Amino acid sequence: MNQKIAFIQKGRVPLASAYVARALQANFPQFEVEIIDIKQMLSRRKDIELANLLYTLKEYGRDISARRKPAKASFFRTTYLFRQIKALMAHRLNSREYVFSFQMQSLYDASRAGLPHFVYTDHTNLANLRYPLQDHSRLFSDAWVRLERGIYQNACHVFTRSRNITRSVVEQYGCDAGKVTCVYAGSNARFDGAPPDNDGYRNKNILFVGVDWERKGGPELVAAFRQVLRVHPDAQLTIVGCTPRVDVPNCRVIGRIPLADVAEQYRRASVFCLPTWLEPFGIVFIEAFAHRLPVVATRVGAIPDFVIPGESGYLVEPGARDCLAQALTALLDDPDRCRAFGARGYDIVRENYTWEKVGRRMRQTIAASLPQRI
Repeated sequence: MNQKIAFIQKGRVPLASAYVARALQANFPQFEVEIIDIKQMLSRRKDIELANLLYTLKEYGRDISARRKPAKASFFRTTYLFRQIKALMAHRLNSREYVFSFQMQSLYDASRAGLPHFVYTDHTNLANLRYPLQDHSRLFSDAWVRLERGIYQNACHVFTRSRNITRSVVEQYGCDAGKVTCVYAGSNARFDGAPPDNDGYRNKNILFVGVDWERKGGPELVAAFRQVLRVHPDAQLTIVGCTPRVDVPNCRVIGRIPLADVAEQYRRASVFCLPTWLEPFGIVFIEAFAHRLPVVATRVGAIPDFVIPGESGYLVEPGARDCLAQALTALLDDPDRCRAFGARGYDIVRENYTWEKVGRRMRQTIAASLPQRI
C-alpha cells in the first residue's frame, strides 16, 4: 500500500505551506506527508539555474529592463524552467511510493502520469487581466500561459483560496467547474480571544500592514488620511511592513517587525485599511478580522469574499481616495459600528478561514476522488 503524500512547495515562504502540510497530515494520519522543495532541488542543479538565467533574459529581458515585470518572478516563469521542473518531478516521484501528490501554487506542474495530483493556488496569470491598470503586456509569456493551462488540466482537482480564482481557472483556462473548489485559506493569527487594546475602538488608530507600499495602495491611504484629519484631527495612522517617506501628521512608520509584534499592532488599532490595487488573496485582512477589526479595502481579487459592505467593513474602488476617506471617517465617527463590524469579521473568519476547516474541505474532495486509495 502507498505510504506517503508528496507535498511539493517552492521554498518555505509563505507560511501557508507549513499550515497546509500540517492540515493534510492531520486529515490523512495513515500516510506520511513528505515535503519536496522545488527550490532545494534546483539548488543542486546549477546547470539548470544558469541556463534559466539566459532563458529569463530571452523571454523577459525587455520587460525587466522596462520594469514591466520583476526579475525574480520572471525567473520562475520561463518555459525552460517549467519543463525542467516537470522532468525533475517525473523522475523524483514514484507512483508506487505515494498515494497522491499535492502542490502549493501554480508556478510549475508537479504532476506525474499514474499518480493522482492536486493543486492549491491563490492566483492565476490570466486573473491579472481583471485588475485595474493591468493589460496583456504585464502578463507572462503566451507560451508560459499555455503550459500553465496544463497545470490545471493535469490535476485531479484544483483547490483555490477564493471565488475569483475559481472563476479564472474555469472561465479563462477552460477547466471543468466540477474539478475546481474554493476551500478558502486559514489565518496565521491565533484565535486567543484577547480583546482589542484600543479604548473601545475610540483611539482612532488606523492600521496598514503591507510590504509593497505602492501596490498595496499606501499613497492613496495617506491622501485619504489627510482628509480624515480635517474631521478627526486626533486620528492616527500606523504603517507596518515597509518604511515609506510619509509627510503627514499623526503618522507612525514602524517598518518590518516580527510576526508576534504585528499581532500587538492589530490589538492596538481601531480600523484596518489596505486599499490595494492588486491582491491575489490578502491574508492580512483575515488576520485583522481575527483581531476583531473592521476593514476598509478595495473591491479586487478575493477581498469581496470576506469584506461584506455594511457588515464587516467597507469596499471602495482602487484609487478612489475620496470614497476611502469617507469610509474611514464613517468608522471613526462610530465606535459601536467598528465593534459590530469587527465582530462580524471575526465570525466570518471562524466560519470559513481556519486551516483546520481548509484541511477538512480538502480531505472530503480528495477522499471522494480516490475511493480505492484512501
